[in-house]
Amino acid sequence: MGPDRLPPLPPGSLTPAQQQAAAELASGPRGAVFGPFVPLLRSPDLLSPLQKTGEYLRYRSALPPRLSEFAILIVARRWNQQYEWHVHAPIAAKAGVPEGHIAAVAAGRRPDAMAPDEAVVHDFLQELQHNRSVSDATYGRMVALFGERGAVDLCGLCGYYTTLAMVMNVARTALPQGVSPPLET
Repeated sequence: MGPDRLPPLPPGSLTPAQQQAAAELASGPRGAVFGPFVPLLRSPDLLSPLQKTGEYLRYRSALPPRLSEFAILIVARRWNQQYEWHVHAPIAAKAGVPEGHIAAVAAGRRPDAMAPDEAVVHDFLQELQHNRSVSDATYGRMVALFGERGAVDLCGLCGYYTTLAMVMNVARTALPQGVSPPLET
């Protein structure tokens, strides 16, 4: 993968805008600047509204945490994003995503025996990412379970975590010391 292209900035080198963006991030539920926020700190005017969007999508969207974390794993797998997977796989397990589902997504397979809500999230994201659209049948299943807000929020989750994955892939964001890449590429 190569060295981290956008490692943490030395604390004394932050501009006032970077200091403000870092303080906003640290005062929210994340509590610190880490992972994708390290490279994003290079663009504090992007980081600030983007992390607020992510805070909504992760903590207050129309989808319960079990499904939003499942969605994050599907996106992380699509982008082979090791850091995103490393952080969110344990959160997904704790939120109630079955280990078999996590393993299947990691292997690039459709999980077996998904509940209807899991299946529609999986299918919606697979169609959206592969076809760049969603079939009427899948859209109908999504809206029947989560309403139009749920469909829009799932699109937002996909877009937000895709953005983070792209930033980290470009930056070559490193895994924590001693952590092996969890996904085969």
